Amino acid sequence: MHDDITLTTGRAHRVLTERIWPAVHETSVPLDVEWHALPGEPIPPAEGLALAMEPYEVGTPWGPAWGTTWFRLTGTVPAEWAGRTVEAVVDLGFDVDRTGFQAEALVYRPDGSPVKSINPRNQHVVVSDAAAGGERVELFLEAASNPVLLGHNVFERTTEGDTTTSSPDPLYTTRRIDLAVFESEVYDLALDVEVLLELQAELPTGPRRMRVLQALDDALDLLDLQRIPETAAAARAALADVLASPAEGSAHEISAVGHAHIDSAWLWPVRETIRKVARTTSSMTDLIERTDDFVYGMSSAQQYAWVKEHRPEVWERIKEAVAKGRFLPLGGMWVESDTVMPSGEALTRQFSQAQRFFEREFGIRSHGVWLPDSFGYSPALPQLVRRAGFDWFFTQKISWNQVNVFPHHTFWWEGIDGSRVLTHFPPMDTYNSQLSGEELGKATRQFRESRRATGSIAPVGYGDGGGGTTREMTGRAKRLANLEGSAKVRWEHPDAFFERARGELLASGTDDSAVWVGELYLELHRATLTSQHKTKQGNRRNEQLLVEAEAWAATASARTGADYPYEELDALWQQVLLLQFHDILPGTSIAWVHREAVAQHAAITEGVQAIIDRSLRALVGEGDVALRANPAVFAQAGVPALGVAAASAPAAAASTVTELPDGGYVLANDLVRITLDAAGHVTSAVDLATGRDAVAPGREANVLQLHQDFPNKWDAWDVDRFYRNSVTDLREAQKVTAAVADGVAVVTVHRQFSASSLEQVITLAPGSRTLEVDLRTDWHETEKFLKVTFPLDVRAEHVAAETQFGFHKRVTHTNTSWESAKFETSMHRWVLAEEPGFGVGFVNDSSYAYDVTREVSDQGVAPAPGIPEVTTTVRLSLLRAPRFPDPETDQGLQTHRYGLVVGADTAVATEVGATFGARPRELRGAAGFEPLVHVGGGVTLSSVKLADDRSGDLVVRVYEAQGRRTAGTVTVAAPVAGARTVTLIEDDLDGGVVDGLTADGTVTLELSPFEVRTLRFTLA
Repeated sequence: MHDDITLTTGRAHRVLTERIWPAVHETSVPLDVEWHALPGEPIPPAEGLALAMEPYEVGTPWGPAWGTTWFRLTGTVPAEWAGRTVEAVVDLGFDVDRTGFQAEALVYRPDGSPVKSINPRNQHVVVSDAAAGGERVELFLEAASNPVLLGHNVFERTTEGDTTTSSPDPLYTTRRIDLAVFESEVYDLALDVEVLLELQAELPTGPRRMRVLQALDDALDLLDLQRIPETAAAARAALADVLASPAEGSAHEISAVGHAHIDSAWLWPVRETIRKVARTTSSMTDLIERTDDFVYGMSSAQQYAWVKEHRPEVWERIKEAVAKGRFLPLGGMWVESDTVMPSGEALTRQFSQAQRFFEREFGIRSHGVWLPDSFGYSPALPQLVRRAGFDWFFTQKISWNQVNVFPHHTFWWEGIDGSRVLTHFPPMDTYNSQLSGEELGKATRQFRESRRATGSIAPVGYGDGGGGTTREMTGRAKRLANLEGSAKVRWEHPDAFFERARGELLASGTDDSAVWVGELYLELHRATLTSQHKTKQGNRRNEQLLVEAEAWAATASARTGADYPYEELDALWQQVLLLQFHDILPGTSIAWVHREAVAQHAAITEGVQAIIDRSLRALVGEGDVALRANPAVFAQAGVPALGVAAASAPAAAASTVTELPDGGYVLANDLVRITLDAAGHVTSAVDLATGRDAVAPGREANVLQLHQDFPNKWDAWDVDRFYRNSVTDLREAQKVTAAVADGVAVVTVHRQFSASSLEQVITLAPGSRTLEVDLRTDWHETEKFLKVTFPLDVRAEHVAAETQFGFHKRVTHTNTSWESAKFETSMHRWVLAEEPGFGVGFVNDSSYAYDVTREVSDQGVAPAPGIPEVTTTVRLSLLRAPRFPDPETDQGLQTHRYGLVVGADTAVATEVGATFGARPRELRGAAGFEPLVHVGGGVTLSSVKLADDRSGDLVVRVYEAQGRRTAGTVTVAAPVAGARTVTLIEDDLDGGVVDGLTADGTVTLELSPFEVRTLRFTLA
């Protein structure tokens, strides 16, 4: 016979979209509508319900950008609908391809109880499952007119991203606000046809596909397109056999979990996210109540806290669904954080704050870390995940790689210390699955562990801007549970999936074929390490200040009995953790978000400073003795780590500055000699102990470079490799001056370029091997990238960059596509280029990105072999100027501080990096004091605080910073009754009691490379 597949599929597609789906709500009557547009910010629901309303006609434009409009819908169920399922159907002017990125509404009953959300893919509200004729209907809509910023013309410059610049014109026009009969048989027919159409598209030409196609033809022959509700049952009967045919025994298994991936801020502000969470969770609890097996997973304790505070009625529904095991708190983090830039202590608090919240509110803990959408993952993360008590890690973003296809889907991820965590990312390459046939087919084909494992996870629902799972998706899941030719789908908690996957991997053997060692580098979104510098600067500053505040407060509590500010510290940490969300800290949100982030960081700084000042005042007492408080975990300026001592003059001889005949300068002290040319560039940086010059011969360092920066897409996120093809060196100086101030050699350089200007204050302090640069830039560029370059006379096979609790080495060559793709990489406070016997470090106070290139020149004359000269060039990334989504990114005054450390190794870089952003505080009081905690040997101190459980125990976190086995001591200078090792989030461990605690409060430790150890001391 002749088989015309396209004729059948074309017929089915058209009938489905133009006849069957519209017939689901074919019988309808208009609702009466009234409205009230608010002039400013949203108001509480109780106030919205009480607003005076005016008549509204469907088809009238409504809603300026970021506005809120309240609608009141009223009507009466016609008598002939008695006993039928009746729904309100609302189209606010939706584009169904932009769910989560435009208008949305939360539906309320007159008593103020929320029902569910209305969005482009979820336009119905069930009024009654068995309506009574003449039944009165009254509903209220709190409608948000959020602008479409990521529309069909993506990455287009827009001013709609802030209320200060957005247009007052209405954005939406309603199309339909009706009361309608829900035709359940028609709805089921639509899902039957849709599932089979998508299934056949994934099948090879063969018996199964042909029978599905024939069944579709048979069903459509039985369907009267003018009487669809009356003939839908007959059409469904024709499809029953092909839908009942079971899946193969070896079919791929999909563990589906409802999901919405609500970004805590992105193309909307935090205030709108609070409402998005309420809207989505209302719909998800409603869907849970209407299904038997659907489970919905939501991460981010912050989002639960928002619902509890702002929508208590929704909160009660969530709590009930959590108790039934249907609403799943996932991830164990305060927000879905960036993991590359936050400090180790900050990531620890992401875990501890979330787990405490989930345990306090629900009596449960999360068992895994759920991070589908962060922009790369730190190589320190596996240890932190395991030491925080988690069993698994989930992500999806690595599938976005530009160049290389990641070789695993279910695997062991090994971090810098050797810790391994079971990791999975879904082979369907999405965290917004609709359970389409295409997605299921892709998961089956792409799953790379099919030899070992049986299935994968599908996060199911509309996401980014929320919306979540729809009843159509649960309907598909029901049909796909056991369907021939398809992967098998079941709703399942990720814990169950990972338990099964763990067993499958362990049963298959112990070889390393399913192991990935090191960072999960995302070959995309590399510019997120630089965009929105003030947001990043605030993060670095407040991370450090909070750890300092905890240490001083713990010391004051132990020494003076002062109250430890638990509530204040928790609140401040939670604010910082929110601002580490993976679209805030990376600099990829709208102007409104970053305007608020900068202001919030300033307020956090003020709050933390108040705690520090209060604690230090309690410790030093009243007096007029000049004192220095050292906030760093290394001694500096004659003051021990986390101690206070009398201020004294530095012991080292003053630095000198000498003007050269050509107009350049020489800065020198006992350790290094730095030569600058007349334009203020570094031409030589000599380590006096070895005679080695850090700067490559004939080259200049500390040269600012400007690149054209216009990536192919994702402006604030991406920098593409071709940016290097265009570079302008900012060599000209308008003014250069030199002086010695308080023993410090100082050269000040003023430069102007394009529409911008900058000032570099270059200093060399006595006894320091670090040439420091304070940079102030008045930045007014467009689509430009500012870097500072240091060509080094160092043959470095690797560079080491600080990450959480250690460092990560990256090769300097580009032998493979994997190395070549890493042309922009991350650091924390330092990066080091080193060869045996000599190294050069770079420290900074607020930057997170660098790049490395290498050049080899052969100076010999043929045919004699020459001596190769290898130059390793390290460049720090400073500023960008993308135009989407914030057209004013980084504009205005920006400050940086960075330093060139001559003659460094990892130990020196670690110490200088830790002290660079933690200068001693000058204060006056009665007397100084010794630190509460001392460390010795190879142990590096990370934090000192009181225990989260408010027991009064002292928590001390230490780590091994050099990547080698070491031994050392931790001493508490207070009466100690006992010591034990605990988890990263301060839970007890079996066998955690520390033996050998001495009378003076000392414990001896042995640490493996990069090991993080958390000790808990019971104070006597």
